[in-house]
This record gives sequence, C-alpha cells and structure tokens, in this order.
Amino acid sequence: MARIIQIHPDDTVAVALEDIQKGGRAEGSGRALTAVTDVPAGHKIALRDLAEGEAVIKYGCPIGYASCPVAVGEWVHTHNLRTGLGDLLDYTYAPVGAKVKPQKEAFFRGFERPDGSVGVRNEIWIIPTVGCVNSIASEMAKRAQKLVRGSVETVAAFAHPYGCSQMGEDQENTRIILADMVRHPNAGGVLVLGLGCENSNIDVLKGYLGEYDENRVKFLVCQESEDEMADGLALIDALIENVCHEARVPVSASRLVVGLKCGGSDGFSGITANPLVGRFSDLLVGRGGTTILTEVPEMFGAETLLMNRCADEALFAKTVALINDFKSYFKSHGQTIYENPSPGNKKGGISTLEDKSLGCTQKSGTSPIKGVLAYGERVKEAGLNLLSAPGNDLVASTALACAGAQIVLFTTGRGTPFASPVPTVKISSNSALAARKGGWIDFDAGVLAQGADMDAVSEQFFNYVLQVASGKTVRSEEAGFHDMAVFKQGVTL
Repeated sequence: MARIIQIHPDDTVAVALEDIQKGGRAEGSGRALTAVTDVPAGHKIALRDLAEGEAVIKYGCPIGYASCPVAVGEWVHTHNLRTGLGDLLDYTYAPVGAKVKPQKEAFFRGFERPDGSVGVRNEIWIIPTVGCVNSIASEMAKRAQKLVRGSVETVAAFAHPYGCSQMGEDQENTRIILADMVRHPNAGGVLVLGLGCENSNIDVLKGYLGEYDENRVKFLVCQESEDEMADGLALIDALIENVCHEARVPVSASRLVVGLKCGGSDGFSGITANPLVGRFSDLLVGRGGTTILTEVPEMFGAETLLMNRCADEALFAKTVALINDFKSYFKSHGQTIYENPSPGNKKGGISTLEDKSLGCTQKSGTSPIKGVLAYGERVKEAGLNLLSAPGNDLVASTALACAGAQIVLFTTGRGTPFASPVPTVKISSNSALAARKGGWIDFDAGVLAQGADMDAVSEQFFNYVLQVASGKTVRSEEAGFHDMAVFKQGVTL
C-alpha cells in the first residue's frame, strides 16, 4: 500500500510519498483511498471529488482551481489545475502576532574582523570590476594557491560579465554588489582587479566602498601595470600575510546571518526540506541571529502569510511594495507574472505558482519579519528579513551573500552543483536525490518523509550548520566552486 500525506486538515489533496499505480490503495494521515489514475511520487492525489472551478487546497490554502471535474483518487496536476493568481493587488494588514521563541545560547568558531563583523571563512577574494579581466583573475587565483598558508583557506576569483556597457539601474546594481562583496567578512583580504577604461572602474568603485582597511583591500589596474600577474600575486601575498595568523574564536550564534533559498523544487520540498529550514530559521532567530528570505516571484500567492507576520505596519507597507514592485517589473517587460513553475518543478509535482510559493515560504519559519531589504542593501535588523531579488539561483544566492549572509541554505528536490560567494549548503527534499548525487548534497531532509522526527532532525541540522560556520566544508567548496551573478535588468550598450 502506497503512502500519502495530508499536510493540513483542510487540504483537498494529499501528496504521494511514493508512486501509486491506477487501482492501487493509498493510505496516510488517517485517510485511505483507491487511485483512479497513476500518481507519481511527490505529486498530488484528490482526497474528494472536486467540481470544475472549485479551489484546490494544499498547505491549508488555495493553490489554484480545478480546470475540469476531478474525481477522488485522481492525479491533480497541470492538466486539471489552473492558477488563481491575478496581477497587482491591494492588501490589508492583518497581523497574526508572530513571536520569537527564545532558545538556549549556542556558539560557533569564526573570525572576528577589525570592523566588528564576523566571518565563517578566511579566504582571499579577487573581485574584477569588469568582465574583461575575468580570465586574468581566474588565472591569478589558480597561481596564488601556492601562496596559501596559515589560517587562510583559499584564493577565489569571482568572474562576472558586467562593469561596463551598462546604464542606469543596471550599472548601479553592479557597483553596489561589487562593493558589498569587497566588504564581506568571509574574505580576510580582497584584491579589486580593474582594467582601467571601464565605467565601473576602481576610482568609481571606491566611492561605493567608503572607508576601507588598506591592509585588507588592495587595488590593481591592469592597464597601468607592466606585469599585472606578478603585481597581482605580490598584492595577494601581502593580503595573505596580513590575515594568515588570525585564528577562529568562539562566537555567539547571534552573530550568524544565514540566507534562505530554494531551487529545483519537487513535491517533497514543501513537506521536508523547506519546513526543516523554517525550523532552523526559528532556532537561529530565537538565539538572536538573523535569517534572510529572498526570491520574490516565489512569494507570489503566499505573500499575505508573510505580510501578516510583519512586526509593524511600516514593514507591512514595505513588503507590499516588495511584491508589487516585482510584479510591475515583470509587466514592464511584457512578461506574464505567473510564468512559473519551471519544467523541473512540474516534473517533481509542483503544478502552480501558488503551490510552489506556499512550499517555498515555509523556509521562513514562524518568526516575525523584522526587516525588508532592497536589492544590494545590507541587513541591519537581527531576526527574519525579506530581500528583493529574483528566483534565479545564482543571482538570488549572490544577493543573499551581499546582504550579509555568511552562509546560504539551499533546498532542492532536483539537485544542483552551483556555488555562491559563501558556503552554500544543499539540502535534498528526498533521500533518492541525496543517494544519487552525494557529490552535490550536504544534508538529506528526505528522512522526514520516511517518518523521522522533525524536532530531532531540526536539532541535528542546526548543529550541522554551526559546524559549517566553524569551518566544515560543503560539497561545492570541496569541488573548488565559487560563483557570483549580478541582477541584469536593462540595456547593454
């Protein structure tokens, strides 16, 4: 007999935890029924007859409407379910009184920086101001590995195609993100590598940096150097010497800032990996720490659940603007707001954007929202924050790092090898993925679909993240991956 789970008592569909054959029996959550069609694992099965136009309920909320009559035991997916979402909406603040549950103090071992920030890595970063010097930066990082010593862990170059031939907001975004990268505490030292003739050249970028530590940040303009490779390696050696004697020290978990992101979701994401990350968020916030939720398009359909957890009406208004501004961005480019989920999401069992969003936003846990950030803005308030960024994995994860996250938690039901500027923990929503892609996945949340206790797994996962903050490498770091991406919105000259 196949297993199913009804997530919320009001749900009219359940999730199949394994493949169900037509005519097969399915049981779980106090329910037992016969499948009248095949239902793939991770997909939805109707718990009762649904009339055409009737709301389909999952997570206790509508995920769309039946586009035709649906029989009890029938597979519910894109062929018989349509989105119920529209365009711009008006919202009313209806606070739910979200509160933080205090937790016992915890510690990790990190690097305390002279400016008062804390890093979970002691790396040397090469930040190109323009894509023209990407190859030089990458080769420089490769040659600089032989200089690594002491507590310095690696030298990494962050290639990107921008910094020139940009206009307006695009150019501004690039400069802000590059400045955020230079200031990141996971970098014990940074070499800013410029070409010399680009729009976002070093002199311009310095204006975005403000005051900086000259021992920690060095600059090199390639057009002004006879041998940029030799000069760059000498500067990197000086950066390494400056921080190689620094040691990890005990630091309160209240100093941790962790980004929350998902990608390549499946039907298990909303019942395993995302709720697990939500538990982590509450555990960290309860210790005075900070989490950041992003990918605004994947809040559409679940946004009121976030709005009503805002700590005050001013934050509610900022969240409304966060949502509607992103919808307006889609419309200004002539694009459909709800052109989501992706083909991989659909294959994994997600049918509508509401379905995806209600699962996605579970990563935020239950804590009140204490801050709402613009793209490129750095976090100021401890607790749960919302950040404006798209759903694109690399762009959103880079935005989380540039907002101040020292670690990104990335849930996935499909798997991905990518990295971001900071340790990116991949959490699988199903155990089959963890077994098949052990070189990508860091933590298996799929055990929750097999009956593992959420409290026990949450505590295990929280301690695992503290280990990562204390220096334990994740799979993408072991592979030597370091990625970044800037949000591109406008004209390229």
